Amino acid sequence: MDHTPTINKEINSRMVRLKLTDGTHVKGQVNLNRMPGYERVSDIVTENPDRFLVLFSVSVKRKATDEAIFHKTLFINRDHILWAAPDEDQ
Repeated sequence: MDHTPTINKEINSRMVRLKLTDGTHVKGQVNLNRMPGYERVSDIVTENPDRFLVLFSVSVKRKATDEAIFHKTLFINRDHILWAAPDEDQ
């Protein structure tokens, strides 16, 4: 019997805003269907056993005065996230 977890290939994305320990602000999309059982942004950020949070369609601002830098995909070590919030403007 195969006990490999089924991974859903459909994307159910939500926009999320993050602040990192170095003051960087990040805004991007997370896939809620990446792993079964995670249905909210807070589940992905706080309960996901993966060490890295995967974002796509990402903008990064190191300082409020800086221009945003855009990335297709960005992996963020969850140990460096100060706070995360769903983007209400989605």
